Amino acid sequence: MKFLIIRFSSIGDIVLTTPVVRCLKKQVLTAEVHYLTKAAFRPILAANPYVDKIHCLEDDLGGLIAVLKSEDFDYVIDLHHNLRTLKVKRGLGKQSFSFDKLNIKKWLYTRFKVNRMPDRHIVDRYLDTLGSFGVKNDGAGLDYFIPAADELKPGDIPTSHQAGYIGLVIGAAHATKRLPLHKLATICRQAQHPLILLGGPEDSATAKQLAAIDPVKIYNACGQFNINESAALVRQAKLIVTHDTGLMHVAAAFKRPVISIWGNTVPEFGMYPYYGDNYLFHYRQSKGLFGDLPYMLMEVKGLPCRPCSKIGYNKCPKGHFKCMELQPVEQIFQYF
Repeated sequence: MKFLIIRFSSIGDIVLTTPVVRCLKKQVLTAEVHYLTKAAFRPILAANPYVDKIHCLEDDLGGLIAVLKSEDFDYVIDLHHNLRTLKVKRGLGKQSFSFDKLNIKKWLYTRFKVNRMPDRHIVDRYLDTLGSFGVKNDGAGLDYFIPAADELKPGDIPTSHQAGYIGLVIGAAHATKRLPLHKLATICRQAQHPLILLGGPEDSATAKQLAAIDPVKIYNACGQFNINESAALVRQAKLIVTHDTGLMHVAAAFKRPVISIWGNTVPEFGMYPYYGDNYLFHYRQSKGLFGDLPYMLMEVKGLPCRPCSKIGYNKCPKGHFKCMELQPVEQIFQYF
């Protein structure tokens, strides 16, 4: 059976679909698994052994549909479920199974603060699309495979960080998911361990200011590594401190301990760090920061304006940004 899985973007969302790819490939013995995504995100899947072929969306959707039609798929698994995926499904004319984005429930939550979201992670909701094929969650969590060409070399990070470091992810797609600069600076000043700042080129200016706090302790990796190399930095970290963003899910894929800081979005949307059921983890500390969980969530509860969006804004709609300004970031490293 020939399957086309569709998820156009973005980093975290694609990583969250990897259990679907793995479980389908391993549990449906005749499955040939193709994946359709945007060209920019092809590297995330390039080394995944459970993907037989990657197709990329660029500018010509009609031409892409013609190419896909020639593949003669048996089924389409739509994990994005938007207008473009509808056009792809109509163009292919094959039986499809689509992910329910629960947009009405998210709207109720963000608009009226009425929480009707199911108490299920989005990974399990993605896997629901494979129910007709008898595919079950194998409990192994997320996958991320780094191509050999993108593996880190000893000289890629400073000698001062090669014995171990904490990764601090400073970026996020929307400003209301990011800590303000002065909060990030507090984290950098109080850390007693080497730090590597993680993010894209768009985070470079902020990272430069943060690295200046202590140029020996803090290494600015923002914009200096591609996505797979950044994932390799995450994999080697002792701990990842991050916003609700893609590298949080990469960290979970590598079973790294995570401190996850939430602003305008909430874990109840179902996209908190996901490790599956079959993991061995206990972060041994005298004061038990994590307990038996592989992660800790930091969020300012009780704000009547939160969540204000299922994605995020360029600035706080209320102007006070309490969801981040009230974050007790000075407590993050009290256990280290």
